[in-house]
Amino acid sequence: RDDKKDSITISYKFLDSVRVNRLDSSINDFDKYFSVPSRYQYLGNHGAAAYSLIYSPNLKPGWDPGFHAFDVYRFKLEETKFYKTTKPFTQLSYQLASGKEQMIKVMHTQNPRPNWNFGFDYRLISAPGYFVTQNTNHKNYRLFSTYQGKRKRYALNFVLVGNTIKNSENGGIENDTLLSDPNKKKRFTIPVNLGNASLFAPNPFNATVNTGNINKDVSFFIRQTYDIGKNDSVAVNDSTTEYLFYPKLRLQYSFNYSNYNYLFRDNNADTTIYKSWYDTTLKTQAVDTFSVHEKWKLVSNDFSLLQFPDTKNSAQFLLAGARLENIKGEFYRASGIETKSFYNIVLHGEYRNKTRNKLWDVIAKGEFYLNGLNSGDYNAFANIGRYLNKKLGDVKLFFTNVNRTPSFIYNSFSAFNFKNAGITKKENIITFGADASNPYINLGFKNYVITNLAYFTDYYHTAQSSKVINLLQLSASKKIKLSKRLNWYTEAVVQQTDGSAPVKVPLVFTRNRFAYEGVFYKNLNLSTGLELRYYTPYEAYNYSPVMGQFMPQDTFKLKNLPDIAAFFHFRIKSFTAYIRGENLNTVSFLNGFGFINNNFAAAHYPTPGLIIRFGVQWNFVN
Repeated sequence: RDDKKDSITISYKFLDSVRVNRLDSSINDFDKYFSVPSRYQYLGNHGAAAYSLIYSPNLKPGWDPGFHAFDVYRFKLEETKFYKTTKPFTQLSYQLASGKEQMIKVMHTQNPRPNWNFGFDYRLISAPGYFVTQNTNHKNYRLFSTYQGKRKRYALNFVLVGNTIKNSENGGIENDTLLSDPNKKKRFTIPVNLGNASLFAPNPFNATVNTGNINKDVSFFIRQTYDIGKNDSVAVNDSTTEYLFYPKLRLQYSFNYSNYNYLFRDNNADTTIYKSWYDTTLKTQAVDTFSVHEKWKLVSNDFSLLQFPDTKNSAQFLLAGARLENIKGEFYRASGIETKSFYNIVLHGEYRNKTRNKLWDVIAKGEFYLNGLNSGDYNAFANIGRYLNKKLGDVKLFFTNVNRTPSFIYNSFSAFNFKNAGITKKENIITFGADASNPYINLGFKNYVITNLAYFTDYYHTAQSSKVINLLQLSASKKIKLSKRLNWYTEAVVQQTDGSAPVKVPLVFTRNRFAYEGVFYKNLNLSTGLELRYYTPYEAYNYSPVMGQFMPQDTFKLKNLPDIAAFFHFRIKSFTAYIRGENLNTVSFLNGFGFINNNFAAAHYPTPGLIIRFGVQWNFVN
């Protein structure tokens, strides 16, 4: 095969970014292949509710439904990559793990014409789980396209993105001591709190959720721009002319339609559990059906003007715009469906300057909710970055201030708000910090100051913090070369906050990879070794299945052993494969040899024992 036939030039940008990115061909970081980043903690099964161990508050002002426990598994509009490629490119991925867990990913993009690109992403996650009523089945898709007119005045961006999240919920196991019972090595024999499942057979083709969450969303986005400025052209040859255009003023219109559907149902609801956890009395004395359901529709129209001071630097501009949001909610109650309509009028602006010499990068932007449901919300962000030199790298300073209405789940009108008075005080979050990145080390500093934080105090009660919450984060990461072939990749984060605050974080989080790496036999790119993840003991969040919310607690302290995995990753040209043995730390000789010394993700939510994970990824250049 002629290797030149596989040569390709491919790059991508995000929607509101001027930075051009290239595909990452490295193979030593498993985060590239797995849907849950290593800094996250998920509730024992791939696809279950998850939260970040490195604290990051909700910095989105305006309307927000409040359901974020499954965000890590969703395709998001703002994460869409718009590609530019010289040849059609396809990436196929398949992952198989113990317990019949599977993940399939497909990405394709091509430029039928130099000024038009289109493509799609698809992902399927299917995990039957190791405990009763724990199966997950998630589907995500995204269609995207970019077009620019021949004379480069008109441009269009299009995205259609959808997510279906199906998560069966067992509410945790009834008794933690059963994990060491010699008769309970088959984990699906351990009784759980929700689901009332007398029989359990892991089945990757079973997507039914009898007890748990079914969340669906779909968003359609289109942006059109028209530029006014200076024309130019270059004659490539006698028959081909390359048209150039330098914009001075840009007219930009963005339209977004989104539909959200949130449902929790339990077809075998245990009346005792629901009375104890949610103070809800069901109709029958033993088992009944229970559901909570609400839908949302959002229509957004945005018009903006951009002015470019430097004719030949499109990365420097001033933007001013306004947006009208129309929001409709449907709340399913025993008395029937109630509907409520809202609106928001938003003003926003931005100044951006990435200098032509690529030394300075300045961003200042903000938005203000002038009127409507979230009147008075705002977001102000400033960032200044400077490239120093090859040795010292980049330095960045940043500041953010967000004033936001608490998510709608805290509103008394929400179907998921049980017997709570509505929370009306706005949350205010100030963030400031700095990052330094160079070939020697990466360092970071970040400080959060939060007032009026809204949160769940237990399974359904809500509250708002009366104290100012201050949280400090220090981070560092580095590649240490131990020998010619042996590398140590280390990263650590230190977090400090008041122990009585409703924000719960481990003091130290660290991830380390010891990898034997190199290129062998000309085409074999190899990385193999051990990976360790550890965080210090802390009062980890509890989880409310009906609300889909993590809530602070002070009765259970999470004290886990380090998570240890052995990995073997390799790439031969466009083919990548990996095999991993995860949770080696669960090995135990109690009652015979086995991997039964489970860690915990939360109170009564154990993580699995040994997992063998195998995956392949193949890139095709057509």
